[in-house]
Amino acid sequence: MFNLPLNVTKSKSFTRSLLAAIFTSSLLTPYLGNQPAQAQVQQYCQLSPKAVKEKENLRLAALRGNSEAQKRYQQILKQHAQEMQACRNRTWPQNQAIWLRLYPCDIQPGLLDRMMDRIVNLGYNQVYVETFYDGRVLLPAASNPTAWPSVIRNPGAEKVDLLATAIQKGRQRGLKVYSWMYTINFGYSYALRRDREGAIARNGKGQTSLYVVDVGTHVFIDPYNERAKRDYYQMVQEVLRRRPDGILFDYVRYPRQGGSNSIATKVTDLWLFTAATQEALFRRAQNNKGLDLIRRFLGKGYITPADISEVDQLYPQEGEPLWQGRTVSSAQKSLINPTQRQPLLQWDLWQLAVAHAMQGILDFVALATHPAQELNIPAGVVFFPEGNQSVGQGYDSRLQPWDRFPNSLEWHPMAYATCGDVSCIVPQIQRVLSMAKPGTQVIPALAGKWGGSISNRPSLEAQMQALRQFAPQIKGVSHFAYSWQYPDHDSDRKLCRAQ
Repeated sequence: MFNLPLNVTKSKSFTRSLLAAIFTSSLLTPYLGNQPAQAQVQQYCQLSPKAVKEKENLRLAALRGNSEAQKRYQQILKQHAQEMQACRNRTWPQNQAIWLRLYPCDIQPGLLDRMMDRIVNLGYNQVYVETFYDGRVLLPAASNPTAWPSVIRNPGAEKVDLLATAIQKGRQRGLKVYSWMYTINFGYSYALRRDREGAIARNGKGQTSLYVVDVGTHVFIDPYNERAKRDYYQMVQEVLRRRPDGILFDYVRYPRQGGSNSIATKVTDLWLFTAATQEALFRRAQNNKGLDLIRRFLGKGYITPADISEVDQLYPQEGEPLWQGRTVSSAQKSLINPTQRQPLLQWDLWQLAVAHAMQGILDFVALATHPAQELNIPAGVVFFPEGNQSVGQGYDSRLQPWDRFPNSLEWHPMAYATCGDVSCIVPQIQRVLSMAKPGTQVIPALAGKWGGSISNRPSLEAQMQALRQFAPQIKGVSHFAYSWQYPDHDSDRKLCRAQ
């Protein structure tokens, strides 16, 4: 997922942290591995195979209508919730979450119960349920006033509220349930609406985001577009009516392009060429000279000494060209020759264009998180640690200004680097921690599975051990994803095969 190389050296081996306490519940045993049993219990809070089997047998019996099994199943859910939380309270990290996508087939009786049970079995006390993705929203088809179709469109299931049910079943097991939503990525279904064409992001090469992203389900919008902002705000409000325990905003960025296009080095690389974005950019001009040069810069991708001379002649009563954020030093003011002024003005215009694009992301995040903050529901942003970096005089094409996200939001950096071990993952988290203001909740997202490596990533055990050094600054960690822990079950759920 990362095209930019990480120039990091192999990290030194990490010293295993001393255990602060020992949790001895008979229902909690280690994940089957090579480390000592007590260490595994302390670190991962995973249920024993015996406890897992007992609970699953009760679930199946209850599903078949056995009332006594149903009663005992409910009792054991409560017991496991209490014991799991007790373990998490004394075990790092205090909050351990997993990312979960739901499918239409998950409305089948017992499927959500089975998934939520498995999540608790693996030691999690939080689950991030994907609520808006690929241009679909997890709202009932019969009560979905948003601009997007519902995930559940099965005939006869128009009133099924899978999000509300997931929240209820998660809480029943002591899980906090967050809604996880795509943000600037509105999905292909949005692009099909003729009345929304003006909202699709466009660069200076005549391309919309629809044609530069490999995955055809992804369509990025212009964050300055008022119609897009109203559409998204309405959807967030509908989701929050279900009162999730938190809400996470993913894809808070522009498209990531490949090859040489992965670095934005000129104004035509930027997603500035929609009407709303340009109108907002023109409003940043603080005099006529500034506005004229901004227009010329956007139109050609550069300005010339002749452009500067013409602007000076058009507006002789004004001094230096000005726009928001531009300060002119006395040395710059002393330059009269347009040839000398051109490199400085062009650089300032380039910086303005990049800043304007990034500000669109920041403004959209502020809009998206506002309803949750009014309800005192925690909100967070999901981002790539390298998504904000500059490369020479260019910038990562995602233009993801996460270092400017407010610390009132949870920060969820996706530490997804792949090098076969933890030596490229740890520096990603270190970079985020070094830029986070005091008081920021940094909750790293790790990609992997328990008990073994996957996709050139070390096991979750190895990654968790590496991140343990950052406690207590880091108190929560999440794992991508449920589908990686149970790939066969994920495939069955997608295709509605027998469970």
